[in-house]
Amino acid sequence: MCQRIVDELCGIDLGDRRLEERSQRIMETLAADPQASINAACLTWADTIAAYRFFDNSKVSPEAILEPHYAATLERIRGHNVVLVLQDTTELDFTPHPPADAGCLNKADRFGLYDHTHLAVTPERLCLGVVGVTLFDRTAESLGQTRERRTLPIEQKESFRWLEGFRLASRLAGEVPDTQIISVADREGDLYDIFVEAGEDAAAADFVIRAKNKHCTLQRDSDRGPAGYQRVSDAVRDSEVRLQRTVSLPQTPKRAARQATLQVRARPVTIRPPHARSSLPPVNVNIVHVEEAGGPGDGTDVEWLLITSLPVETSDAIERVIDYYAARWTIEVYFRVLKSGCRVEQLQLETTSRVKNCLAFYQIIAWRVLSVTALNRECPDLPCSAVFTAAEWKSVWQVTTRSKPPTSAPPLSEFVALLATLGGHNNRSRDAPPGPQTLWTALRRMTDFATAWITFRPD
Repeated sequence: MCQRIVDELCGIDLGDRRLEERSQRIMETLAADPQASINAACLTWADTIAAYRFFDNSKVSPEAILEPHYAATLERIRGHNVVLVLQDTTELDFTPHPPADAGCLNKADRFGLYDHTHLAVTPERLCLGVVGVTLFDRTAESLGQTRERRTLPIEQKESFRWLEGFRLASRLAGEVPDTQIISVADREGDLYDIFVEAGEDAAAADFVIRAKNKHCTLQRDSDRGPAGYQRVSDAVRDSEVRLQRTVSLPQTPKRAARQATLQVRARPVTIRPPHARSSLPPVNVNIVHVEEAGGPGDGTDVEWLLITSLPVETSDAIERVIDYYAARWTIEVYFRVLKSGCRVEQLQLETTSRVKNCLAFYQIIAWRVLSVTALNRECPDLPCSAVFTAAEWKSVWQVTTRSKPPTSAPPLSEFVALLATLGGHNNRSRDAPPGPQTLWTALRRMTDFATAWITFRPD
């Protein structure tokens, strides 16, 4: 795995061949044991010092480190008819050991970074790679200024990052004209400017965004006063149920696992601009409303109001919109791998710029773990040699089966089943396929076995 993840840095341009070679050695080192500290991951003190100097080098930037990965991801995107570009923000909390120049999070005594990532995935949730990252923080003086910022131009607001994310998806759509690019975002991404830009540019990406704001139609509603307008949510609730489906909801800290019956309504609407953006034109969008019927009423009932540019004329089209939004969960798993599997919040580096440079490596590593997980489920017959080196799959085979490896690489599903046992997976017939947590533990052990295989291999 480490050798193949190093391939993501092919073509890196740091203006110095020695730095470029060092970047590949650092990637190999960190990927071998993502949960270890930098000191523990590096084999010698000289390697540790070299890594710290690399992160502090003025020629190094997170953009330069990620650029070859962006290019490789774009090539993977070209091989698919539909690709979802998921965007979301997570908090990286360095409060226990902040860099000297650390900015604030949501409080003056909490320090760290916000990571706004754009992740390319297929509708089947195969993660193709990261296509954009924005890291930002806050100053203590800016906290508590929400009301004052409300009337600022969109370019001066934090929420501008969601519009930039949609523009990034639209640029990708222009670069891969044979692939349909769909920007997907949760409630924070409910930005009226996105709907306007999508309506004005025929070449823009499509979008599926869960509504947060109380949008209104152009129709007057006397129940809301003489200047009141009908809510979009009311308009769609008054329409007929277009389809019904039953889904299995997994257990979470807030709910027990259960079967949920969902009623789905869908219709086109024209939305009027919000009061603070009255200079913008009305926009035509489609709405898909998903509501759990007979839910427990304990605050965990499913209800989504999805705003989209995609068609909703047929049941199949409506289901596609729902499935595309449901795939958004992939970016939540990515953040979990980044924070729990790679333990990036445990980084202890002296400056924010060093932290950002180091994070770029872990962002690629987190993608790789997620990619292997999805490939096992979506491409089970793929030879495992397409993902793992001979030393990796042969050593795992030898250790787990206590027999000589076959002459040709086994299918990916067969190999990953063996690999997952190293991460604690029981591999019983009724068990679900191994998840990211199991695999990142197994991959770390695999690296040790592969090293031993290269050093002491039978041939």
